[in-house]
Amino acid sequence: MRRALDVLHCFHDNGPDLSASDLARRLELPVSTAHRLARTLLAAGFLEQDFRTARYRLGPAVTELGRLSYHQRGLHLAAPELADLAERTGATADLALRSGPYAVIVAGGSVTPKVGLRRPLHSTALGKVLLAWPRPGDGDLAALPPLHAFTDRTIVEREVLERELTRVRAAGHARNDGESAHGVRTLAVPVLDHAEHARFALAVRATPDLITDARESWFLERARACARALEVLLLPPGERRAPA
Repeated sequence: MRRALDVLHCFHDNGPDLSASDLARRLELPVSTAHRLARTLLAAGFLEQDFRTARYRLGPAVTELGRLSYHQRGLHLAAPELADLAERTGATADLALRSGPYAVIVAGGSVTPKVGLRRPLHSTALGKVLLAWPRPGDGDLAALPPLHAFTDRTIVEREVLERELTRVRAAGHARNDGESAHGVRTLAVPVLDHAEHARFALAVRATPDLITDARESWFLERARACARALEVLLLPPGERRAPA
């Protein structure tokens, strides 16, 4: 079962279709084993195969489960709020939740067929928010994989990241200023439950020419208002914070 799930995780990067040899190389398995796992997932609908090339892609069962999860979490209700935030600010608005060492964008302007949805926690404003207000069982910084640098501004030392998270908690928001890509500035705030755990992180992203230092508080005010609305839309009544 674990190996079959590992096969599905090979498709996280939204890259091209994968052959059995590609899967074997990524998972460090014999090709025969990768082929057998892929055929099992193919029979269950979790993979589908281009019979011209013998390469695999995610199948309809994954799509079905993804859509069910999307609606069960109420994320279809978040889309209009995010679209309104983006229209009012001129920035891209995204909503993410934590999956292991990643922030996974589940709704918003970055959800497109050509863009991967996973972002490393340590190098993104979304990720910093999810680390700063962790849910029970999320694990601490020691559980994260090595902190890779994406630019010369990326935090790659755990002690420095811990100090950054202390600042994030004190300020009530996180900032990414060229840490994941040059020329991009992101502000993120938590969508909190009654226990002050971040169920989601909400971000606005643009260039520093739009999100200027002088206008940062303006963007944060609107992001926080949207986050409060999402608390009502996405959390059951018994898990919401008291009204502000």
